[in-house]
Amino acid sequence: MGSLFRGEPMCLAQLFLQSGSAYECLSEVGERGLAEFRDLNPNVSVFQRKFVNEVKKCEEMERILGYLVQEIKKADIPLPEGDVAPPAPLLKHILEIQEQLQKLETELREVTKNKEKLRKNLLELTEYTCMLEVTQRFVRRTYESHLHANYEEFPSVENEPLVDYNCMHRLGAKLGFISGLVHIAKVEAFEKMLWRVCKGYTILTYAELDECLEDPDTGETTKWFVFLVSYWGEQIGQKVKKICDCYHCHVYPYPNNMEERKAVVEGLNVRIQDLHTVLHKTEDYLRQVLCKASESIYTWVIQVKKMKAIYHVLNLCSFDVTNKCLIAEVWCPVADLQNLRHALEEGSRKSGATISSFMNTIPTTQPPPTLIRTNKFTSGFQNIVDAYGVGNYGEVNPALYTIITFPFLFAVMFGDFGHGLLMFIFALLTILYENHPRLQRSQDEIMKMLFEGRYVILLMGLFSVYTGLIYNDCFSKSLNIFGSGWNVSAMFEQKDLKSNKFLTLDPNVTGVYNGAYPFGIDPIWNLASNRLSFLNSFKMKMSVIFGVTHMTFGVVLGVFNHLHFKKKYNIYLVFLPELLFMMCIFGYLVFMIFFKWLAYSAEDSTSAPSILIQFINMFLFPGGETEVFYTGQVALQRFLLSIAFLSVPVMLFGKPLYLYWLHSGGRGIRMYRSGYKLIRKESEEELSLLRCHDVEEGSSHSDSGHREGDGEEVMFLLNL
Repeated sequence: MGSLFRGEPMCLAQLFLQSGSAYECLSEVGERGLAEFRDLNPNVSVFQRKFVNEVKKCEEMERILGYLVQEIKKADIPLPEGDVAPPAPLLKHILEIQEQLQKLETELREVTKNKEKLRKNLLELTEYTCMLEVTQRFVRRTYESHLHANYEEFPSVENEPLVDYNCMHRLGAKLGFISGLVHIAKVEAFEKMLWRVCKGYTILTYAELDECLEDPDTGETTKWFVFLVSYWGEQIGQKVKKICDCYHCHVYPYPNNMEERKAVVEGLNVRIQDLHTVLHKTEDYLRQVLCKASESIYTWVIQVKKMKAIYHVLNLCSFDVTNKCLIAEVWCPVADLQNLRHALEEGSRKSGATISSFMNTIPTTQPPPTLIRTNKFTSGFQNIVDAYGVGNYGEVNPALYTIITFPFLFAVMFGDFGHGLLMFIFALLTILYENHPRLQRSQDEIMKMLFEGRYVILLMGLFSVYTGLIYNDCFSKSLNIFGSGWNVSAMFEQKDLKSNKFLTLDPNVTGVYNGAYPFGIDPIWNLASNRLSFLNSFKMKMSVIFGVTHMTFGVVLGVFNHLHFKKKYNIYLVFLPELLFMMCIFGYLVFMIFFKWLAYSAEDSTSAPSILIQFINMFLFPGGETEVFYTGQVALQRFLLSIAFLSVPVMLFGKPLYLYWLHSGGRGIRMYRSGYKLIRKESEEELSLLRCHDVEEGSSHSDSGHREGDGEEVMFLLNL
């Protein structure tokens, strides 16, 4: 509880690591999560540090692992994940892992490349086969039309079709054919271009394929058209070929006669069958390689990340004069110093070093980082507080109180019994099954956020159930559990209820008002026409009460910081003016709310003054007689307002003037104090005052050797 209230006590430690055992020692420290390392080489570029080559090797292995994971997911192979993260590999095993990854990548890329070539060849052969089938129908239609024609322009050439090359050579004509496939979206433009460029000296015949084929450029399945272009002359043929290239048509050779067509089709069928067999075996082998890689991919990914983190931290260390020892400075909790020593000893033992690494604590004036230990219950609330800012070292941690205040204030806003119960049940289920692997390793961003904040949602739902009962609101409907305290029949008869749409209940009539509802708001208000006016007034006053209480509690917590840092002047110049200002204005507003609730009942509520008007009159000082709650109200309000106005200049100028007086105005007093020296250095304000004083007195040179550079601090987290 002490850690959650104010954070862990921290100290600055210096680690002396032998060069041969530094890697293993930092691995042990990182596995236990004991320290935050400081950068001792702030002026050295990242690319000029000692272990930059090792970091590059880790990045190369990360690239290979990313490629392997991508291929495994593409093959729909499940990625096994262990329950425990493996430790960082030893130095002697790093080269072995690197060689395995490089060998696996080379083999996988080669197999994948061969597979893509086979698939591309298979696609081309399939397109060629489909093209021949469709163009065969073109030739058959031409031949049949020739047989049924009554007029022949040329003499008979046995049974050969008109489009046969032999027939055309007999007639002395140079007829050529170009066939292939064109994308469905380019057919119309392709036809127009042929007509315009060739000026009608071509005959274009096309038809849509019955099946969809894969587009080699995009990999998507799409519709294709088979075309057959008949042209006269070599010059027009060259133009047709260029147009086909322009529209990215898949052009294939066109057989000269029926025998050649039949031979080509038979050869294509044999090659397609062989390609299917080879491609199937290649895919099986590729899947075997990926399945074997998937067994170790989880371990490799974690190990490479930890290796990279270790070398990154080694770059933060500095070498001694002999270059045989690395020196590191770390922030460590005082309670974990013994564990840090054990970690260094264990790392030295694993590396087989003859001289063990050791550590010692060093004094410092630098403010330590803030460390607040959390568990699965408090981590969600701590994350909410850290989203607004992390407190300085030694300050009170508000997350302890946020455990109650945050869900309760949410429930004050939410306030629905039914919806709150659903939230509570959802959070309870996630807590009961929190050890399920699918919940712990979910990659969905929303689900991950809900799972990490399951205890926050649990309390939010629980408090929403409570405030929903207070508001008497369940799925926007009221519940009549205890029976209403208002009685309509005591004031109206049955005929009045039927003849009047709105009825006004007078609590002064006997039997109409029987007392307050036992718990929450009376359900009869759900039927009232002034329901919103009543509920808005009630919720607004309640919000003011909770808001002022919450802000006052936050101001009071500041006293613990002032006392802890021994800044008593902040109590008089900051805390008291803030508290007086808040209590004299907003605290008095809360007092008027409670006073009106206690002093007036339902019988005399119509004669009660308005709190809003009273609060406005407190600042405007209206003349004449005004309604008041009690005798002497005006005098008390003026007194409170005077105190609030007097607190403003104290809040604005009190602390700055006091610090200025310490810096310059109190110099005359210090002249009569021999041997005066400022000892406390907890705050930045006092440190700045001390430095200015040293410069003026010419003593800055004596302390400069004891001041340390700030340095970049990097968290060393290897417990992934």
